[in-house]
Amino acid sequence: MDDLLEQFVIEGRELVLRASEDLLALEEQPDDLAAIDSAFRSVHTLKGSVGLFDFAPFAAMLRAAEDLLGAVRDGDLALDESVVGYLFGCINQTERWLDAIASTGRLPADAEDEGGTLTTALSAALARSAPDASPRADTSLSANDDWIDRLLARSATLPVGDAGVLVAIHYTPDPDCFFRGDDPVAIVKKTPGLAGLRISSREPWESGPNYDPFTCNLVIDALSTAPKTEVATAYRFVADQVRIVEISRRSATSQPAAALEFPGRTLRIDPLRIDALADIVDELIIAKNGLSQLAAEAESGAMGQALALSIRDSQTRIGRLLTGLHNAVTNVRLVSLNTVLRRLPRMARDIAGKLGKNVDFFLQCDDVEADKSIADGLFEPLLHIVRNAIDHGVEAPARRVEVGKPARGAVRLSVWRAGDQIIIEVIDDGQGIDTARIREVARERSIMPKEAIDALSDEEAIDFVFAPGFSTAAAVSDISGRGVGMDAVRAAVNRLGGRVSVDSAPGKGTTVRLTLPLVLVMTQVTVVASGGQRFGVPMDAVVEIARVASDRIVPIREGRAFVLRDRVVPLFNLADLLGQDAAPRVGGDIKVLIVRTADDVAGVAVDQFVDRMDILLRPMKGLLAGMRGVVGTTLLGEGSVLMVLDLPGLIG
Repeated sequence: MDDLLEQFVIEGRELVLRASEDLLALEEQPDDLAAIDSAFRSVHTLKGSVGLFDFAPFAAMLRAAEDLLGAVRDGDLALDESVVGYLFGCINQTERWLDAIASTGRLPADAEDEGGTLTTALSAALARSAPDASPRADTSLSANDDWIDRLLARSATLPVGDAGVLVAIHYTPDPDCFFRGDDPVAIVKKTPGLAGLRISSREPWESGPNYDPFTCNLVIDALSTAPKTEVATAYRFVADQVRIVEISRRSATSQPAAALEFPGRTLRIDPLRIDALADIVDELIIAKNGLSQLAAEAESGAMGQALALSIRDSQTRIGRLLTGLHNAVTNVRLVSLNTVLRRLPRMARDIAGKLGKNVDFFLQCDDVEADKSIADGLFEPLLHIVRNAIDHGVEAPARRVEVGKPARGAVRLSVWRAGDQIIIEVIDDGQGIDTARIREVARERSIMPKEAIDALSDEEAIDFVFAPGFSTAAAVSDISGRGVGMDAVRAAVNRLGGRVSVDSAPGKGTTVRLTLPLVLVMTQVTVVASGGQRFGVPMDAVVEIARVASDRIVPIREGRAFVLRDRVVPLFNLADLLGQDAAPRVGGDIKVLIVRTADDVAGVAVDQFVDRMDILLRPMKGLLAGMRGVVGTTLLGEGSVLMVLDLPGLIG
């Protein structure tokens, strides 16, 4: 796929999201003029971008949708449920076609048929408007407008077109045009017969920290000697931002338009994050120069403890800077999860509509950011969860009323950050998970011996929903029932280095909870030895490190404990938690990590405290993905692999 088509797909998806949000808002408040105008602009921009390629069915459908929204915006057509439905159909089809273009570079083979059906439906909806309703036409201006006078005041004896007139152009680019890939200067440069140009600011220019280089603040006035129709063609993709007027011959100074430069491609990154990177690189250069000086001293024969201490100080400083550099680069990769989550409200609406259910979808995400690879991999598992919540969780309206619930169900998706992790919860107020039905299906499929199935707790039975091919649906539909939903969720979340759990209350609803890493993080760990092996423990989980005299440890039921500052702390042996063969300790002090648990704190006895270091933590993948009690791994300097433990998870 060439660069232009790739950029079209990226921008097209952003416009689809914006239009979807506007249409969802219009379902709640049909007279929201700002949402109507925003939806019109999104569809108009999409139509203009599609016109750059040979996608005739795509362009025809968007043109019909633009005309329909134009009639709504002009007050010629009421925005009822059917009109919104047609527009959602257009947006959904646009998204499917964008996916096809991203994969193959062209529209699907059935695009003409599907596009024709939607175009006919949109046109039929437009025909219901007032008899004089028609697609929005360009607005002409009076020749006495002051912007024309200001433009001509800078010129003299300009040539005129064949018809003895000039064409004046008043172009006010949208403030967000850069984010859609529009280049106002490049657009003006392509004006046929360009004979005069004046560029000014829409608002007074800001200075200092308030200046926003990503907001277009230009107003461009131009004169052309070409016919008005040719000029209008050059501005067809920004027709809602430009006014074109034919004016009589005037006196002005002939002055050729200045040469225009095309800006290079840009990456949307917060400038402050780039500044942070640059500052760290500057410090690294200084540290490198200092290391060079130490190398020169060593080569000249300088020896002794002073040189060794200087080298150690230099290593410490470079290590600190590298940690900062890694964090800064990580911050550059962070993207807002809103980009992913914004697609879900429309998806939830479509799923509920197909199932004949009334469901309100609530989204709460306080600008949480994550690594781009995490954000990109989240959509599919979240869509599976939302689909299951609406299909299997939320009851039909009649059933909800029968059991004393509101006819409209609710699905809530909440996202928040907890330290270096992201927590996502999808909660529905439906019927909950029927554990009896799960046990019945498990018996029918002989997943486990019947006695073992009967002995399972409800929490253990619920875990069957993650088994491959396991489904309690009575029938297969195009929504769910194929047994791939929650299995796919766990597999996808494991690939991202996270974990997923389900909690359900019969008759009250179900909560699906995803815990994911924020990024591949630089983490400080304590390295400990147990059973002849080394393991890492994240310092975030460690409250303190202690040495406990063996005579202070007392048996309590089947376990052991000790008193630490008037507090009873249960004691576990790391070798026992890991299933290692280790010789029992006899006498002396026991080295103990005091770690946080879900309830309080606990002590974990180890053989030795080895080191403390900063590591690049990588989540477990493949067969080991999702392994209980393991956070991830890192590669040590000598080439060995250090396994980083989740001690609270091992303790349970």
